[in-house]
Amino acid sequence: MAKAMFQIPPLSDRSRAVANFLAGRSAIIICALFLLAGLFVVDDYGYQVARYELEVGATTLEYIQGENDRLLGHWNRFYGPALQAPLLLLERTLGIEDTRASYLTRHFTTHLLLVLGGFCCYLLVYRLFNHRLLALFALLLFLLHPRLYAHSFFNSRDLPLLSLLMIALYLLERAFRRDGVGAFILCGVSVGLMTNIRIIGIMLFPAALAMRGFDFFAAAEWAKRKRILLTGGAFALASVITLYATWPWLWGDPVGRFLAGLARMAHYPNAINFVFRGELISAAAVPPDYIPTWFVITTPPLILLLGLLGAAAVVRAGVARPGRVFPNTRLRFGLLLLAVFILPVATVILLNSNLYGNWRQMYFLYAPFCLLAVCGVRWLAGVRPQRAWRGGVYALTGAGLLLIVLQMVQLHPQQQFYFNFLVDRTAPEYLRSQYAMDYWRVSLVDDLEYLLERHPEEPVYLTSLPWAAGFLPPAARQRLAVSSETRDPDYVVLRNFDLKHQPDLSFNRIRDRQIYNNTISIIKGVDAAGMDAAAVDAYREIYRQAKSKTPIIRSDYAVYHNDRTLVFIREDCPPGDLSRWFVAKVFPTDPDNVPGFSPEGASFIPFVNSGVRLDATTCLAVIRLPDYAKGDILVGQHQSRNAAGFPAWEELYSFAQPGLNDIITAKRRSQSPPSPANAFAVFLDRNGAGGNRLLYAKADCSRPEYETRLFLHIYPADARSLPPERREIGFANRDFYLGQYGGYPGESCLAVVPLPDYPIAKIRTGQHTPSQGQLWAEELTVAR
Repeated sequence: MAKAMFQIPPLSDRSRAVANFLAGRSAIIICALFLLAGLFVVDDYGYQVARYELEVGATTLEYIQGENDRLLGHWNRFYGPALQAPLLLLERTLGIEDTRASYLTRHFTTHLLLVLGGFCCYLLVYRLFNHRLLALFALLLFLLHPRLYAHSFFNSRDLPLLSLLMIALYLLERAFRRDGVGAFILCGVSVGLMTNIRIIGIMLFPAALAMRGFDFFAAAEWAKRKRILLTGGAFALASVITLYATWPWLWGDPVGRFLAGLARMAHYPNAINFVFRGELISAAAVPPDYIPTWFVITTPPLILLLGLLGAAAVVRAGVARPGRVFPNTRLRFGLLLLAVFILPVATVILLNSNLYGNWRQMYFLYAPFCLLAVCGVRWLAGVRPQRAWRGGVYALTGAGLLLIVLQMVQLHPQQQFYFNFLVDRTAPEYLRSQYAMDYWRVSLVDDLEYLLERHPEEPVYLTSLPWAAGFLPPAARQRLAVSSETRDPDYVVLRNFDLKHQPDLSFNRIRDRQIYNNTISIIKGVDAAGMDAAAVDAYREIYRQAKSKTPIIRSDYAVYHNDRTLVFIREDCPPGDLSRWFVAKVFPTDPDNVPGFSPEGASFIPFVNSGVRLDATTCLAVIRLPDYAKGDILVGQHQSRNAAGFPAWEELYSFAQPGLNDIITAKRRSQSPPSPANAFAVFLDRNGAGGNRLLYAKADCSRPEYETRLFLHIYPADARSLPPERREIGFANRDFYLGQYGGYPGESCLAVVPLPDYPIAKIRTGQHTPSQGQLWAEELTVAR
């Protein structure tokens, strides 16, 4: 039975001749049809949200051309520019300046790479099994994963890696089959480029060298061993040179910087939180089954079944014929596919790597799994020798592919939200309450187009102009306007929050994008005159309940606290006031158990919402607070949705210590004033809400000071309390902008910075600017 995996009963000579004639041309025809279809739908998939990729290319070209060395300190230096720099150079050469044209160029480029990867998948399967119809099935299987097909237009990081991995696997098999220096050099170039796109692409480098090592020890003749050393060395040298040549950041310190990039990507410092299986979790604390779960629920059942069968067939064949594992055979290649699929998942689980955005960082796993699925089809076809059985297997798999195509047509152009039957797709809002949906907000372009269609002549005013507006045609783009201090917005295009973040978003949905009866994006009207009656009634009931209580804050708005809800009410609301966002910055009392909290990053979780105008003079906003909102909270109104932005007003309240403002004022007055060099008075508040914290205060705070950057070095009593990467320098570094931690511009600035719960010996803090360097510094002893 194990042998059947590698032997399909042959077709008759006449049947094979006809099949080869059609199949030999069908692969090119299918690829051409996919590219033609891509040209027609390329502008259906929203904008390329990874606009930061433009900076990857820009900083690299500036460095190469000697304009500046911004690349060396830029956050994007850890991303290789092998794709982005040539694309930007191409755009400049062709004179492409409009953002829409730039996005479309990148859309089609990533899709072209997917089709090229599909063609290499076809060639690889044909070379492995000498069966064109099976190779055509592999081509269609690779191109028809719903989520990956959609991502091939707007995902400029993960899909190129998937495509290059399939190309590299084909070139790897070709190199071992031909055993020529040129073939191994070409394979090495592909591995170098793949590592450049995402550093995890290095996985094929040790795998290929290990396979060459097996061949070396298996060879009896010295001449053959010399050949193996030559080709293995050519592969390694080509990989290293390609990576070095295409990644200018490595030029100064190739080994050190590569290892730094590897460590960075293993634990990428992203403190975002998102919903997974109905729970709000942190990117730094995903459960071990995070990637397997996402893979299983978002891959078509046909592909899952065939892939599992193929993996089982490979393992069974390896156990049955262990002697054929090490020689250069198809079985060894099958085991390599199994390793490339399993080991990366095991690695991120063991390293507890930061993961987010469903399984997009691991989309490359589909390349080996797709090939394993082909092995599954082949094994099924060989289970019985009867031609009717083989025909039935091919017919059922073909029907399964047709069903996938129909589902993709039904979902177009939102195939990136595909879920299979393992997830409930019938209960309204179930998906959005259980899983993060439009992580990259690709559907936002459709929302903007809808608003412009709803108002075909007049401008449409929004709280801010989203990046996605750049994907619209210039004429449409010009009709989108930003609200001002004298003009309320017409609509608020909200981020695609899940129900765990903002349950109140169920009110006043102007337009719902529906996927399996679940909303993926929301547009909210601002004026009650344009809302439906149910939404107006809901807001008026919130207003009535809030007014029956005593406000916790009286500022520009009266702020009421009701269970886990903050309600902002202003009775004399001027025009334009709703162009600002309402913000609550929560300082967790138990940060270690808060999803999305990063001790080395921001020490608050921002929650923002837009207001509504109930009548000509009354404005109202609602913010739902999380369960961990039990300590300090900064409440206010900001000029933009960015919770670290400059506030119009902001007040501090503490659920654990009412009257915290008075306590801070008294402490500040009892303390000696700061020296003239110090812009801020800094004092330690021991045993505050949630533990020790630093308080920064300054009277007569101006906007430049509010946006200033401060450094904070925390020296623990025991260096083992630090993460491994910080132990060498001996302190935890927490640089921050004042706006991240506090507010009170106009009268005074205040920042509340929670300290780690491990014993601290001392703290060194101060202020610095890129142009002037360190402005002042102060050292505080913490240990008693």
